[in-house]
Amino acid sequence: MSHEGMTRRGFLGAGAALACGLTAAGCATRGDIPASPEGLPLVDLHVHPDKSTVDAIVALSKEKGVKFGMVEHAGTKENVYPRVLSNDEELLSWTSELEGKGVYKGVQAEWLDWSGCFSKKALATLDYVLTDTMTFPGPGGKRMKLWEKEAVIEDSADLFMDDYVDWHLQILNEQPIDVLANVSWLPGKFAKSYATLWTQRRIEKVVGAFVQQGISMEISSSFMLPELRFLRVAKAGGVKFCFGSNGRYPNMGKLDYSLQMARELGLKRKDMWLPKKNGARAGR
Repeated sequence: MSHEGMTRRGFLGAGAALACGLTAAGCATRGDIPASPEGLPLVDLHVHPDKSTVDAIVALSKEKGVKFGMVEHAGTKENVYPRVLSNDEELLSWTSELEGKGVYKGVQAEWLDWSGCFSKKALATLDYVLTDTMTFPGPGGKRMKLWEKEAVIEDSADLFMDDYVDWHLQILNEQPIDVLANVSWLPGKFAKSYATLWTQRRIEKVVGAFVQQGISMEISSSFMLPELRFLRVAKAGGVKFCFGSNGRYPNMGKLDYSLQMARELGLKRKDMWLPKKNGARAGR
């Protein structure tokens, strides 16, 4: 499968309600969580509020029959996004916006210094923290967004992959996160070589860190990743999974690839991760 030309916001597939073979109103539920015919939670934990409002996104969640987890970028102002939460006041304003809306409250953590922006008390208002590995140490150790055309990658594919795997391990082993998103994504110049660059040894190293740290692996419907071979190793290792669209309005809740992979893997509800009542790991 080629991912050439995909941006971070990537390909967004058909809606989860259609993937269920049901209308949104026809999907089964477990408490307040819609479920697929196989009993898998229809939850999209990677929803961004860009170019919309919380109320519009909540309405879309009900329309699609998919519960949303909403994330805003969090970290220092060195991270350039339309909105970046960088202190307790900003974080508490975000979680207050979501309170009582029937969505999970999350952030997408940026870089390695994000947690120092916030107190434990403020972080405890979150249900979960998600991050990815797509911002990578560039020349001089500066933050480099690998999906941007300005990204400079001078290493050979194998040298890059060795550093990239180490970057995965550093984030998984050192960051107080609950979910790693966009797992196994590769920058455009290497994307065609996904099958050869993600060797069994590299996959096993990354999966081992997921297992050791108890972190959930997102099955991304936007990037259609990880591919099945990677996911099989993760399942065999006992990794817990969650679904994500990386969607901006109205392209959230589209979980067709996530559900397809879950079915091919034979995932059961016990294999799935959802935010717990004791909140985000970073706030404990």
